[in-house]
Amino acid sequence: MALAFAIGSTGFLVGPLPGYAQAVGALATALTFFVGSVFFTTGGALQSVLAWPDRHRTAADASAWRTAWIQSAGTLFFNVSTFRAVTIAVDNPAYDRLVWRPDAFGSTCFLVSGVLAYRASARHGPWPARGGPGWWQPGINLLGCVFFGISAVAGFVVPAQGSIVDLAAANVDTSLGAACFLAGAVGTWRAVRVEEAAPRGPHLAG
Repeated sequence: MALAFAIGSTGFLVGPLPGYAQAVGALATALTFFVGSVFFTTGGALQSVLAWPDRHRTAADASAWRTAWIQSAGTLFFNVSTFRAVTIAVDNPAYDRLVWRPDAFGSTCFLVSGVLAYRASARHGPWPARGGPGWWQPGINLLGCVFFGISAVAGFVVPAQGSIVDLAAANVDTSLGAACFLAGAVGTWRAVRVEEAAPRGPHLAG
């Protein structure tokens, strides 16, 4: 799950970078977003599967399940919009406009899931409670969701065709949001690796 989210985040981090589309072309850029969205969907599906068995145990488990499936729904919207960008780039190799507009529906799902996850996390008032491993991850995840939401709004405000500076204004928040998601995915990956490497207690024969 963490690896899938990390790869997906990398696609959305690299795709909007200034000069990337000019360096690799519109089709390769659109494919970068699409492949990233597929890995996002894979990570979301795995997260939903992992949350399913415990969804009725506690309020926190129920929140984790709702968060997972809402986020997964958001990734499906991203699949559709990024695939549409690929088809446009295939039909028009000279495509020189904004390659992919951040999806409003997907970004909304991300924002809702981020708020639910943050509300269910340990907090001191509005701020995350420092302590156990990964205490910062719900906060950084919510920040990433906010950046994606801003990028969705900017995608409608900034003209589809314009200078690199104009396009960067619409894309920078996508990269920032993806960087937050990447940090969270790497944090989860490292936590799992540490847990797996921890020595186990002796097994008592019954």
